[in-house]
Amino acid sequence: MEKKDEKAPQQISIELDEKTAEGIYSNLAIISHSQAEFIIDFTRILPGVPKAKVHARVIMTPQHAKLFSNALVDNIVKYESNNGTIEMSGNMPNDPGFSGLPN
Repeated sequence: MEKKDEKAPQQISIELDEKTAEGIYSNLAIISHSQAEFIIDFTRILPGVPKAKVHARVIMTPQHAKLFSNALVDNIVKYESNNGTIEMSGNMPNDPGFSGLPN
């Protein structure tokens, strides 16, 4: 016998307009947080350009940030199982030699 309080999963319709579908290129994300939210600023740094402009900002709750992190890790694992290990260059933010600018 089915419980009356069980509900079918809700379907969500997501609309993607043409401009948003083009996407933006980012090679640097700055992540900060408060007790209530995580803020991710997507920017790109280019050789010879001393200033980087934020092209998109995403603000999410800590719970959604953790769900996003888990989904990203899951997708990276799937990507690598199909395409091989993603090689990391020596110029990454947690590398002591990181300058913030591409080589």
